[in-house]
Amino acid sequence: MQEPIGAALAALAESVGVTGEGLRLLIGVIGMALLATSFAKSSEAYANRLAAAGWVMLGLFIYLLSEYYVKIGDPVLILMTAAALPGGALLAYFEAARHDSLTSETRQSLVWFRGMVAWSMIPYHVVYSIPYLNIAFVMLTAHSAEWMLEFAGLGTYTMGEVMVDLHGGGEVPLSEWEGSMWLLTQPLGDGGFFIPMYHSTGEEVNIGFILSCSGLQSMIIFVGAIVALQTVSWNRRMRGLLISVPTIHILNTFRNAGIVWLTDTYRTWEFMGLSMFDFAHSYAAKGASLFAMFLMAIALFDLLPELHRNILRLLPKQLRGSLESDASNTA
Repeated sequence: MQEPIGAALAALAESVGVTGEGLRLLIGVIGMALLATSFAKSSEAYANRLAAAGWVMLGLFIYLLSEYYVKIGDPVLILMTAAALPGGALLAYFEAARHDSLTSETRQSLVWFRGMVAWSMIPYHVVYSIPYLNIAFVMLTAHSAEWMLEFAGLGTYTMGEVMVDLHGGGEVPLSEWEGSMWLLTQPLGDGGFFIPMYHSTGEEVNIGFILSCSGLQSMIIFVGAIVALQTVSWNRRMRGLLISVPTIHILNTFRNAGIVWLTDTYRTWEFMGLSMFDFAHSYAAKGASLFAMFLMAIALFDLLPELHRNILRLLPKQLRGSLESDASNTA
């Protein structure tokens, strides 16, 4: 049974003659545009109202993904996507109803957060929507994991041909796909563009690499957070990007190689209905990734204390404690 919000939007999409995914993407594009505009025009009186509408639309855009993660049984992403809509509504409330009661520092941090979210989501969806870029990231991810496994002496592997998961079911080689390579104008299946992995003997590993395996989501969060620091010189921002982006790629390569090795080595392992791939991908790797991002953020706070202050100002007062005064003293 479909949840009520998703069902209502599906009915709306059908009534106007578009797919549900097409309507979701339209909602997301409008939300991103509103947030980006409110960030660029933050000094204008209407900016907070644009931002309020943008937060709601982006919250809905992300929330609608939760049904897919329920289907594949990914508890971490179920929680994160389901929280997006109430989170977006709360931010919209502060933008529209409580904006004048916020301190100037908190308003500045809210503007930074608009820019962080907008300039995280826009580049990711540009990459997703341009097949050439999408496939380039998939290929880099797949071959990096292959190189890591072979370098560590954990087996010899080879990557297959780029495949396309079709929206109506089935898959075809990229060479037989009839879509545009410059702009994705037709929906794809859950796998999108993917590369299957094989042993050097030709035996299939039963693991494929897709854009979500690239760590691009994690990289782009840090890109958005750093680029949105308008008061920080580009020299310092570039140093932050050069520290965070390559490090995330390397850590993600270790993550992917570990998932492949565990899945391939312990093929028959099962615990409470979870296969080794499900456990490694949905639990162990997700937990390790979130912990690594936390450590990365702490490391960046030394280089970019403005990032630390912006995050603190967005927390409820009871959670800030003495950290807020310490951050203010370093200004």
